[in-house]
Parts: sequence; structure tokens; C-alpha cells
Amino acid sequence: MQLIPHQDSPRHIRLNEADNVAVIVNDGGVPAGARFEDGLVALEPIPQSHKVALADLATGQPVIRYGQVIGYALEPIARGSWVREAQLRMPSAPPLDSLPMADAVPARLEPLQGYSFEGYRNADGSVGTRNILGITTTVQCVAGVLEHAVARIRSELLPRYPNVDDVVALTHSNGCGVAITAKDAYIPIRTVRNLARNPNLGGEALVIGLGCEKLQAEQVMHEDDASVDLSEPWLYRLQESTTGFGEMIEQIMALAETRLRKLDRRRRETVPASELILGMQCGGSDAFSGITANPALGFASDLLIRAGATVMFSEVTEVRDAIYMLTARAETPEVAQALVREMDWYDRYLARGAADRSANTTPGNKKGGLSNIVEKSLGSIVKSGSSAINGVLGPGERYNRKGLIYCATPASDFVCGTLQLAAGMNLHVFTTGRGTPYGLAMAPVVKVSTRTELAERWPDLIDIDAGRIAAGRASVEELGWELFHYYLDVASGRTRTWAERHRLHNDIVLFNPAPVT
Repeated sequence: MQLIPHQDSPRHIRLNEADNVAVIVNDGGVPAGARFEDGLVALEPIPQSHKVALADLATGQPVIRYGQVIGYALEPIARGSWVREAQLRMPSAPPLDSLPMADAVPARLEPLQGYSFEGYRNADGSVGTRNILGITTTVQCVAGVLEHAVARIRSELLPRYPNVDDVVALTHSNGCGVAITAKDAYIPIRTVRNLARNPNLGGEALVIGLGCEKLQAEQVMHEDDASVDLSEPWLYRLQESTTGFGEMIEQIMALAETRLRKLDRRRRETVPASELILGMQCGGSDAFSGITANPALGFASDLLIRAGATVMFSEVTEVRDAIYMLTARAETPEVAQALVREMDWYDRYLARGAADRSANTTPGNKKGGLSNIVEKSLGSIVKSGSSAINGVLGPGERYNRKGLIYCATPASDFVCGTLQLAAGMNLHVFTTGRGTPYGLAMAPVVKVSTRTELAERWPDLIDIDAGRIAAGRASVEELGWELFHYYLDVASGRTRTWAERHRLHNDIVLFNPAPVT
């Protein structure tokens, strides 16, 4: 990365020697006539995070960022000009039948030993970073009653059990009014089941049902599952009530108190860093995402992989245009083929709705300097670091091995977070350039800003400022190590993220590609 260093002068960042565009660093952008240290002169005002042409670009010439083609010039673009979205033709998505398959597998990184955190060891061997009572549901019909019960549990019961962090209602919109046996209906069903198995719930999740719904409790909890404790009562159906609402609340509270007693006896113990299951995501991305925050996450991801942990990255439409860079890194041809399988499934899913991956980018992404989904994808995959990709999970599947895992999800923040929780994530990190107060109830969310301006404007929402990289006040490696230690502190409960302190919790949102009846 080449950074023009002086903070009071026009500055731009060029990431790769092959790039013929660079990103403007200065807060507020640069005016026409601004002269950069390398002699480049801005021909017009260019906003922060947007691209400036480093050379004259002819019509049809590739526009290159990250050393990769992000578009083709639709008209001549002069050196020093603002490179706008409307001036670029977006490349086609890479064909899935001619990708490099596990032909550039990175060498195994040197093990990183001696790091640990304080977590809650579960009966199935997994480890939680929080000690939460989860109460899941089989159908949306019970959500109102359960939310009322949870409010009373928090106010009346939880204070008696100080070692329990929270009680969380896992409400959702599935379970009835849907084609429960349709081709893709297994995705939301296994998601609901695996949410209840998340390590932060300690195997003590309860189920509240209605009674007449299509999704039955036995599909959510399986008798032979070591990750949940079914030795004591775990299910209540509202239609069993003979006296109405008050009885429903009493029954739910009684079930909850039994589990709260068990959870309250749990204590943190020292566990190796290899027990961490980190989920990575970005939202409200901008052109700095692939310069500051995501590279720092990638470096920290490599550290965690070296320590034996599990790291997940996701968002199909935000890796689709860079998939050739991932299949080459796959540990085996089978892992590479699994990546192709998930890309192909999602291509066909989008095609059913007469859409494609270009529908991903938002007005905020574009205002933040991202011209199209190709550019966004190249910045998104940087989160995955440089390790070999060890496995692939379909939507709603649970992790089954350690290492770097691609967890196939939509790019929607809430759907992605839900599916990563179902995959077993016990800690979440979320990068943002435009800003979002996103949070999850079931796992701590570490919020990382791509720009210092956002961190200064939202000091009580942003946990880590990665904009220091663009300002030259920290290197990617330094911030990566900072994140690594911060993850362990948050996992241990020594540090609470801003989202935790404010109780900022977005809804669980299931991915249901099956028909609604």
C-alpha cells in the first residue's frame, strides 16, 4: 500500500503497483487543483474515499484497483479526474466452470501458542464467551407472549442469578404459513435448530411452541444431540394453557428458572484461544473497507488460525466476483468444489428473482466510493487473510472443524449474523465505513470503523478505529494484533463492546428461500 504521508496535504492510497486509480484519503476530499506529493494534480473536486485516475484511461481500457480489473472505461478519463461509477462498465462474473481449484494453497502458518481466554466449557466440548439463557420458538405466533415473559424474567428472575449474562428470545417468522416440505425449506429449519445449539447458550435452551404449527418442537431439538440438555422439561406449548395468558407467562417463567439455576452454577475457566469461533462481517462498506478495517481483520484472522481457532467469513454476493482468488486458496479440490457449489446455488437463487449479484451495492456504498460489486467484493474478501480455506458451510449448517471456514450466507447484515450464530459463532466482528448500530443478542459484536472520522463521530458505538491505518498512525499488522488481543478480552468478559453496553440487538432474521403459502 502506497500512502502519501502528510496529513495536511492532499493524500491518496494506491494499493497495488498495477493500479491505475487511487483512493482519496483527506476528510472532505480534495479541491480542483490540489497537487499530490507524487505530482498528480486533481482536475476537479474529488470526495474522500472516491477514486482519482493515476493515468489517462482510454475508452475500453481496464480500470484496475487491488491489482484486479474493477471495470472498463466507457469514455476517456483524464489523469487527475474523479473516476465515477457511470464511467465504468462492470465486468461479467467469473464463470464457475473454469476456476483455479486448490492450485495456490498457502503454506501452513507457524503455530501461535500460549494464548487463552476465560470461557464457559459446555457438555459437548464447545466453549461459550457468554452465559445466556436462550428461549427459542417454533412459530411466530408465540413471539408476543414470549417477549412479555422474557421482560419479566429479566426484571424478576435474572437479578437472582448474577452469573447469567442475559435471557434472549430467539423469535423468528418461520414455522407456519410456509411450505414446510418445499425443496429449500430445510434451510430455515436447520437454522432454528442450530441457533438453539449455539455455544453461548450452554446447552440449556428452551422451546416455546403453539401446538398446531407445521414446525414441531422435535424438529428443533433432537433427543440424541449432545449439544442440548433435554434431561429436564424443555418445552411448553401455549395451547396447553387452560386459563389463558397469565398461566402461559407463569409456565414459561417456571421453565426458565429451572435453567437459570443450572446456568448460574457455571463459571469461566481458562481455555486455549483455539476455542474461539469468530464470525466476520462488513456492513455499510466504503472504499476504505478494503484498505483499513478488512486488512486488519485479515491479519487478526491469520493470528487466530495460527492459534488453532475457527474463523468464518461469509456473504456470497460479496465474494462472487473474487471467487477465483478463493478457490485457488482452498485446502483441497473438494473444498474448492464446495465453494463453487455455494456460488452456483446462489446464482440460481438470484436468477429466480430476475436479479444478479449487482443488486448488492447500496446508495451508501456508492457514496462511500465503491463503484460496483466487483470493487466491493475485492475489498470484502481481504477479511479472510492469507490462510488456506479449510471448509465450507451451507446456510444454516453448524461448524464441524477448526480453521478458516467459508460460511455461505446472504450479504444482508441480519441474515448473515443469524446464520453465523447458527454455525456456532461465539464472537462477532463487524466492519463499517458508513456506520451502523448493528448488534446481536446472542454474541458480543466488536464494531470496527474504516475511517477515523466515523470513530470520532460515534465514539460510543465504534470499538476499534481502523482509520488510523490510512492516517499512517498504525500499520495493518499493529492493528491486527490489537484486534487479536481485543477479541480475547471480549471473549473473556473483561471488556464489553459498545453494542453490549447499550443492549443494541437486531432481530434474528431467517433465510427462507422456500415459498410462503
